[in-house]
Amino acid sequence: MSSSASKPYPPQRLAWFIWGLGAAFYLIAFFHRVAPGVITDELMFDFNLGAAGLGSLSAFYFYTYVAMQVPTGVLADRFGPRLLLGFGALMAALGAILFALAPNFAIAATGRALIGASVAVAFVSMLKISAHWMDAKRFALASGIALSIGMLGAIAAGVPLRISVDGIGWRNTMLIIGGATLVISALIFYFVRTDPSSYGYQGYAVDDGQTTPKQGMLSGIIHVLQHRNALLLVFIPAGIVGPLLTFSGLWGVPFLTTHYGMTDKEAAFYTSLTLVAWALGGPLFGWLTDRLQRRKSVYLAGITMFLLAWIVLIQVPALPLVVLALLLFIIGLGSGAMVISFAFGKESVPAHLAGTSSGLINMGVMLGPMSLQPAVGWLLEKRWTGERIDGSPVYDLASYQFAFNAMLIWTVIATILLALTRETYGRQKHVD
Repeated sequence: MSSSASKPYPPQRLAWFIWGLGAAFYLIAFFHRVAPGVITDELMFDFNLGAAGLGSLSAFYFYTYVAMQVPTGVLADRFGPRLLLGFGALMAALGAILFALAPNFAIAATGRALIGASVAVAFVSMLKISAHWMDAKRFALASGIALSIGMLGAIAAGVPLRISVDGIGWRNTMLIIGGATLVISALIFYFVRTDPSSYGYQGYAVDDGQTTPKQGMLSGIIHVLQHRNALLLVFIPAGIVGPLLTFSGLWGVPFLTTHYGMTDKEAAFYTSLTLVAWALGGPLFGWLTDRLQRRKSVYLAGITMFLLAWIVLIQVPALPLVVLALLLFIIGLGSGAMVISFAFGKESVPAHLAGTSSGLINMGVMLGPMSLQPAVGWLLEKRWTGERIDGSPVYDLASYQFAFNAMLIWTVIATILLALTRETYGRQKHVD
């Protein structure tokens, strides 16, 4: 009998602590993801931007984030998450500082791009930690809790960010965030290890009884995409996250201030409702899918809630504020179903390709906001009447409805693709 079999599994307190350091970095990632939505006026003024320019500036985060997903998945499979998380946090701190000090659009975009590339390692590395430090039955739940922690960062980029910006300015606020990220990097380097064996415990990593094939990056990607579910799941979550972050992370605040007469703080509160509900929906759907051992049907229930609420919010003008708040909450809650993508994808490919699968799916997640944020800005400018308030462009309701229809179209496509997947019943695929 091997000596590892006699070792105990790591105590839950230690497992969650190791995982939590990665989650702290993920919180920072989500903060940067949605922060531009609360400082739209400042960014448009400082860098002399219109809607399309602002959408492009925000989207630089997503361009590099998406580009890094596949390398991150492959590197996580080969080298583990410690170096990825530690160096990722270090570079994200430098990106935040660069963004804060940027004198022009080009430098600001470079800072956003560096942040996006750096934080891209966070979620996939957390999934890798989960696979080694936690029982497989907690995998979807851990993914849901990760989303909730990320949402804390997004919520911090709502009203709290607005208060900080009003008090000390957006540039000083970003400098403080950069400093906090440096501290997280140091903690990750000191404490995080890929497997519990480094602490003298037995790990949970799946051993399928076969020697893990040595594959290059391209061959690993091709292998994963040959599995039907894995291919479809690259595009499905984008139909949820894209509309959600396009609204909550960029265009929701100007939409609500213009058409519901809200102040910036009030609008930030309402957009944060979707993020709070998303934080609740992630663990809820993670727990439900683990309990029922059903991926497809639970996922379909969540995306249907999401789509129907969006249709009402976009197409019906002048909603009562209570109804508006309820719809935003339903949108956020339903969006929590997207966490199922990672358990669903992990089970749909052989175990040794789990990191590559997660990277591809996370790349797909960000395809939504990466394309929709600038697309909505471009569509708004196409319908712009030339009206400005305090130097910033203002767009009428018809323009927003026209532009937001792009979000609805992607969600409809995602729902159809989800209907074409095959249920895994919570069972891991071991061989092709």
